Amino acid sequence: TLGVATASGTIVNDDAAAIRSVISRRSIVKIPNDIPLTHAALFGCAVMTGVGAVMNTCDVRAGQSVAVIGLGGVGLSGILGAVACGASKIIAVDLDERKLDFARSLGATHTFNAQDPDCVAQIRDVTGGGVDAAIELAGSVKAFESAFAMTRRGGISATGGLPHPDSRVSLPAVMMVAEERQVRGTYMGSCVPSRDIPHYIELYRSGRLPVQKLMSSTGPLDTINEHFDLLHKGDVVRHVIDMLNG
Repeated sequence: TLGVATASGTIVNDDAAAIRSVISRRSIVKIPNDIPLTHAALFGCAVMTGVGAVMNTCDVRAGQSVAVIGLGGVGLSGILGAVACGASKIIAVDLDERKLDFARSLGATHTFNAQDPDCVAQIRDVTGGGVDAAIELAGSVKAFESAFAMTRRGGISATGGLPHPDSRVSLPAVMMVAEERQVRGTYMGSCVPSRDIPHYIELYRSGRLPVQKLMSSTGPLDTINEHFDLLHKGDVVRHVIDMLNG
């Protein structure tokens, strides 16, 4: 996602003509004046989804263990959310070593490459039987099945990825009963924006949710196609189109 930072919903084009957006007041969240708009633009999608998946959908508590599978902007936001919750073991899983390195810089305590055939077994070993919550954010059926496999007895396996509509997940049904497992879906982090965004902004202002670390770069509108290409290649995490300084 490319965020767009504007003032008061107004975008100024090259001819200096104002183009105003009409938005339902139920969809607007007031933010403090001291928040840089380039940082505020990050909260609307990736942060709300990734942090919300940890805090709302999985209700992660201090001292628990969390695995995040898929380290795009949403997954990396989930890492930040797990840190903010005080999780004791924060496990990042992806196919890209660059993203695993970045997850460590955000606070992941352990990282695993999903291509490793022993990935799930190693995670279960390092957590003493599996994580309390495993959150799949890769949009992959295989990734969600791995998330389920690395979850401990009584734990939560959540998915916020969007695979093809025809995709089907295969899970061992007996484990749902014998191990009292929970499977949950999470859409936009199970968030209520008017409730959760102000909370996340306060965490940001206190230094507990440093979302600015997700911002790889900013730039004017005429660079948007170039940066979509970079996003597609995984070369940036979040690029913000800054209409005020472009």
